[in-house]
Amino acid sequence: MHQTTSLPVRLLRLARLGMHLLRGIITIATLYPRLSQPEKAVITQRWSQQLLHILAIKVKVNGATPGIYPPHTLVVANHVSWLDIFALNSVTVSRFVAKKELRDWPLAGFLVKSAGTLFIDRSNRRDTSLVNKQLAAALHNGDCMAVFPEATTSDGIGLLPFKSSLFEAARLAGATVQPVAIRYVSPGGHYCASAAYAGDTSFGQSLWAILSTRAMVVELDYTAALPASDTTRFALSEASRSAIATALGIDPAD
Repeated sequence: MHQTTSLPVRLLRLARLGMHLLRGIITIATLYPRLSQPEKAVITQRWSQQLLHILAIKVKVNGATPGIYPPHTLVVANHVSWLDIFALNSVTVSRFVAKKELRDWPLAGFLVKSAGTLFIDRSNRRDTSLVNKQLAAALHNGDCMAVFPEATTSDGIGLLPFKSSLFEAARLAGATVQPVAIRYVSPGGHYCASAAYAGDTSFGQSLWAILSTRAMVVELDYTAALPASDTTRFALSEASRSAIATALGIDPAD
């Protein structure tokens, strides 16, 4: 069982988090529009690293990373928490495809929207088609994009089926697909449920659980990259899920 923090420590972390969010908003509103994409990537990576530090979360990377902002790359990962975006950005910065509800979140919605996130309504097939075209164009133009093919969060123990639709964008753009397995553990290496943002958990409950945890480690396993040309979106989806499942120690057939 993870060790919990005292109430004063939680409140101190919350205050530091609030100041960090405010600095991020000011940076995006004033500095971001004048920067090149490589410069934005550096700032995003540092901001994400600082956010995780405030929350006492260390990042452990396994495997070879493709760089800070690899061009023509689609990063795909399992989805456990709202922290996933910042954990990935602390190593490899991407523009994300996220569910439309995130756009309306206070503060966080503004930050991710300003960072170039594409929002998708998965219940609307026309919207999925439109986002796929935008995603393919971004990949073709040299962006690094990221998606969570499970289309929702899990508890971090299992792995849900992957939606193959957005893999079509990588195929059309001839991009490289980079699977990444995300796992949250205690400093001793045991499963840590504090980061999981699934089921009926509210954002406030999730944040308080994270603030209450003394320390946490997010492990990012970068598996072998997959070429997206001369294959199908279904094959890309299956290969990505299999790679992530193997890295998590899960039977891909489950």
